[in-house]
Amino acid sequence: MKLSEIAALIGAEFSGDDKNITAMNTLSDASASEISFVANSKYLKDVATSKAAAIIIDAKSKEQVPAGCIALVVDSPYWEMAVLSKEFAAEIEDRSAQDAEVGEGSFIAPTAYLAKGCKIGKNTTIMPGVYVGSGVVIGDNTTLYPNVVVYRDCSIGSNCIIHASAVIGGDGFGFASNARGEHKKIYHNGNAVVEDDVEIGSCTTIDRAVFGTTIIKQGAHLDNLIQVAHNCEIGEGSVAAAQTGFAGSSIIGRSNVFGAQSGTAGHLSIAPFNRFAARTGVTKTITESGKTFAGFPFSDHKVWLKIQAKLARLVK
Repeated sequence: MKLSEIAALIGAEFSGDDKNITAMNTLSDASASEISFVANSKYLKDVATSKAAAIIIDAKSKEQVPAGCIALVVDSPYWEMAVLSKEFAAEIEDRSAQDAEVGEGSFIAPTAYLAKGCKIGKNTTIMPGVYVGSGVVIGDNTTLYPNVVVYRDCSIGSNCIIHASAVIGGDGFGFASNARGEHKKIYHNGNAVVEDDVEIGSCTTIDRAVFGTTIIKQGAHLDNLIQVAHNCEIGEGSVAAAQTGFAGSSIIGRSNVFGAQSGTAGHLSIAPFNRFAARTGVTKTITESGKTFAGFPFSDHKVWLKIQAKLARLVK
């Protein structure tokens, strides 16, 4: 889209070079042909160094936009970002792409659906009811059990097992809200990547990123009924038991272990080689390794056990 078209769509004044905008992106990752936005003051520090062609921003912060970058001033940047996200969302399927490519030795069940533009590696098994979207790449020796769904532009590595009814690459739970309590959907224009040697349980969901990539790294194992939200990163060899939930932009280091019904708040990171007992609620970043945690809000496992013992004595 032309910048002038974007400005008209979101109700911003525009003057300057009417550049072609190819995509939306974060302040830190945007290129000279992309547009970004500031929805929270904590990201203002990234404005000065952003390479974005234009930034959607409010009036009180517009002076921080660097020379050469165009400020599109609106009352609610987050709402207008949501409005614009729809314009840059890809079509559900790319009907102009070439027919699906299937590697030697692979089995595709008659009722599986391979969209145009997808690629299946060698000796891979695609069972009945599976949907593989446009632009999806699946590696060698991987098995997708019945009714697995892989949305467009996502990828699954080699030697993976994806159990029945898992969903890879659906939109995350993201929307902007206004003062009237209305909600505007944010279209998620990134993707989801599952690396090699990963196993994903039945009915587990891996949401695609808003921008960039949600990634499940090599050797991770996710149980049934797990939610991995947009822009998360699950580290190599990490393990999560059933009903664990990872909120958006959680960065999990390698070889972490999560008990059943544990979970993380969004926008935090966890150092490698930690363990979390069942129902642990991680509410802030963890920089230590080799620890065991429990409880909500979480604490050292031994401390949590002592607290539970004291509480039990109080009610006797």
